[in-house]
Parts: sequence; C-alpha cells; structure tokens
Amino acid sequence: MTSVRVLVLQLDDLDPPGRLADWLVDAGADLTFVHPQREPLTVEPTDYAAVVCLGGPMNANDVINHPWLADVRRVMGTCVTRQTPFLGICLGAQLFAVANGGVVEVGEQGPEVGGTLVAKRDLGWADPLFADLPLMPDVVQFHSDVITRLPIGAALLAAGTRYPNQAFRVGPVGYGIQFHIETTPEMVLDWAREFPEAAAQAKPGEFEQARLAELHADVEEVWRPFVERFVQLARGDLAPVEPARPQLPMI
Repeated sequence: MTSVRVLVLQLDDLDPPGRLADWLVDAGADLTFVHPQREPLTVEPTDYAAVVCLGGPMNANDVINHPWLADVRRVMGTCVTRQTPFLGICLGAQLFAVANGGVVEVGEQGPEVGGTLVAKRDLGWADPLFADLPLMPDVVQFHSDVITRLPIGAALLAAGTRYPNQAFRVGPVGYGIQFHIETTPEMVLDWAREFPEAAAQAKPGEFEQARLAELHADVEEVWRPFVERFVQLARGDLAPVEPARPQLPMI
C-alpha cells in the first residue's frame, strides 16, 4: 500500500486529532501536523495529497482575535481551486464554508451537544465518501456556531433536525462535516468540563462512561471506513464525484 502525505491543521490544543490520526495512518496516510495558532502557516496544500482541518472553540469569522484564521481559509480556498482532497471537521467545516462564500453564525436554537444522528441526503447516495454510510449514522456534536448558508453550488450530503447543514461538499473533493468523528470519551469529558454552559444543553446521561463508550463504538464502526475512503480518494484509488453535466433547455 502506497503511503500518501496528508497535512493536518490542528487549530487548538483542546481538539487534538484523537482517533482520527490512527485511522488515517492505518489507511496509509503519512501525517504532517501544523498548528497555525502558534506558527506561521507557510505550507502549501499542493505539496500534499490531502488536507484535514480539525476544530476549536473560536468563531470562524473572528479574524480580529485570531488573525491566523485568514491563512487557514486561504489554504482551504487553494484546496478547492487546485482540487486537493480536503476534510474539515466542526470549526474546520465552518471555516471551509466561509472560505468559499458560506455563512456561519451563532445557532439560534442553542448549542448542539452529545450523540445525535444525521440523515444522509439524496446527493450523499452518489458521493464516493458518503454512499456507503447508513441512512442515519451516529455522530458526536459539540458546537454553538452553525453553518446557516452553504457556499453557492455546494452539495448538501447530510442534514440534522435542529441545524440542517451537517455535511457538504464543495467541488469534487472538498468536504466539511459539522459534527465530530475524531473524539474519544476523554476528549468529550474534557470539553464538558471546559464549557459547562454548552454541556448543560446535552440530554441527561450523555456524559456517562457507558453511554460515551457505546457512542464512540458506533461512530468508529461507521466513520473509520469513511476515513479510509478519504485516504483512497487522496491516493487516487477512489474516483471523485463526477461533475454535473449542463442540461440543454428543452424547446
């Protein structure tokens, strides 16, 4: 199995790659980590087969307090224009949306926290990464900001009942997922302690050890193969979605 170079952007110490790093490596990825909040983001995504961006507690629009977010969004824009496979998770997805003309705002219905289900949309059935997912896969949520408008031309791949824009694709190989797949139970408990007001919005029992263990087992069963397909896409072993062909008007 040929290894592929994957750039991982870790935006905050509170959101490490968790299990995602193991899944990527096991699928054949050679990982390079960059921490743009601590070091200049001088790497070019075209030097890598794929780019992954993790989450963090900051707002995707807050370039005043976090000016380095502008560089992260620039990298994401390059991924789209050069068709470098990209995967953004939570804040990574929100930044990806904003970088391509979408809108991120504070969720009007409050934080979304805990284990939930998302529903695969029609376009997901024809997507190379999403086609093999079940109709309603388990995910981990922990966010207060939401993507209220997707970029023009983006494909909605999965939706939620409280906040619709849960997973989307920009171009043939750029993906954003609002939810988390990389967490461990310990990470979720750390977030609950760090953000008690948001954690209070979770359903009773969401942070019990048995519940977290069951949730993460369900998430791994579904999303580990998804990550393997992402690496296959980066390697060139999996074909990207075919662009829609323009239709001539009927006369």
